[in-house]
Amino acid sequence: MKWTALTEHRAKLGEGPFWDEPTQALYWVDIAGKQALRLIGENVQIWQMPEHVSAFIPTQSGDALVTLSSGVYRLDLDSPGLEPRLKLLCMADPQPGNRANEARCDPLGQLWLGTMQNNIGENGEDLPIERRSGGLFRVGAEGRVMPLLRGLGIPNTLLWSPDGTTVYFGESLDGTLYRHFIYPDGQLAPAEVWFGPHSRGGPDGSAMDARGYIWNARWDGNCLLRLHPDGHVDRVIELPVSRPTSCVFGGKDLKTLYITSAESPLGHPLDGAVLSMRVDVPGVACTRFAG
Repeated sequence: MKWTALTEHRAKLGEGPFWDEPTQALYWVDIAGKQALRLIGENVQIWQMPEHVSAFIPTQSGDALVTLSSGVYRLDLDSPGLEPRLKLLCMADPQPGNRANEARCDPLGQLWLGTMQNNIGENGEDLPIERRSGGLFRVGAEGRVMPLLRGLGIPNTLLWSPDGTTVYFGESLDGTLYRHFIYPDGQLAPAEVWFGPHSRGGPDGSAMDARGYIWNARWDGNCLLRLHPDGHVDRVIELPVSRPTSCVFGGKDLKTLYITSAESPLGHPLDGAVLSMRVDVPGVACTRFAG
């Protein structure tokens, strides 16, 4: 598969790609750089956030959600990049010292947000993770928060089975992708191991294709793994970056895969870039926040 670097922009910790079908726009973030970015055509817009930001998701109301350390905020997309207008929607995780990490919307447009102990210093430096203080929360359209899981280390990957009864969820400290049955009341059944540790790096963010396969970015693994619905490796997609962080399907036919990445000690020229590549199967479309 051939890849290209989408822009010249390089992130410290690129994450959270979201493809918005109605506007044909790509949203993503630089967590450590405190930036929310949007690409429409060849135009990149950047909003400088006051805190670390882990996700940037458009809403049905016409603005966007940004998940910051202090809470989930609504961002006015017409506000200037250096003076973004933010309005608090909710504080999903009140635990001091935590920050937002993985965040995606389910097919109903509810936001699922994983949090963790903050591991990024004010200057973008790495801080040690000393406790599993994170959680998983679901946020409804009106901002009501439902806690789902506690005691998480580094939550990554949030995807739903085609029938909506199962959520796939990653715990990077365990090197494992789990799955949970979703009870009718919205709570989660105990975790089942779906894909365990693998020699090609640790699990980070993922995307699902139309056949139910999961494309998982492998931190420090220089690749994506395409995983069969039964949990075995179907394909290894080699990449020119050390630390791919997540991916999303986009383009008019949902057959373009966009891959975010982070800086690494190896200093490869494309580390931190957003890569794009054409693939042979379309993906599942992203869902905007319902509020």
